Amino acid sequence: MTRLNLLPWRQINRKEQDRQLLGIAVGMAIMTVLLVYFAWSNISHRIDNQNNRNTYLTQQITKLDQQIAAIRELKKQRDALIARMQVIQQLQADRTEIVHVFDDLVRKLPDGVYLTKFQQTGASIMLSGVAQSNARVSAFMRNLDSSNWFANPDLDVIHVTAKGNERVSEFTLHVTETDKSATEKKKEKKKGAGS
Repeated sequence: MTRLNLLPWRQINRKEQDRQLLGIAVGMAIMTVLLVYFAWSNISHRIDNQNNRNTYLTQQITKLDQQIAAIRELKKQRDALIARMQVIQQLQADRTEIVHVFDDLVRKLPDGVYLTKFQQTGASIMLSGVAQSNARVSAFMRNLDSSNWFANPDLDVIHVTAKGNERVSEFTLHVTETDKSATEKKKEKKKGAGS
């Protein structure tokens, strides 16, 4: 029987398998490195992309904040202009009011009554004066009560004093100025009824 020595063939086969295994290991290592590199590159690219998007959004938010601040400033200016316009309209509506008040006050003042002080605070008017008698003060209050421009006359103080050889009544009364729009409506109704 012949004996064959298979050791050299096995060694060659093992070396070949070791070489193949080493080649596969090196190939796998290279593939792993390439895979890790591509994964890292992809993630890095995505992070850079997201950072760029975040920067863009931050810039846009800053622009919008500036625009919102500008809009708020414009609204403040608009509100200030509207307030000024309302004041101007109110002044134009009220510019003839004082003329009507003084005109009506003079028309309602009976003979023998003289005013010495006129003070207005809002719709409240304080009148001080001198009258020849208490009856003339009462007549003045009745006239004010029947006026379109005055309401609720209220006598505050009346003193009878002697001036020279005459006795006079010094008085202070409060009266409320009526709503101008209501007065104007009354006038329009009177004009409408008269025509």
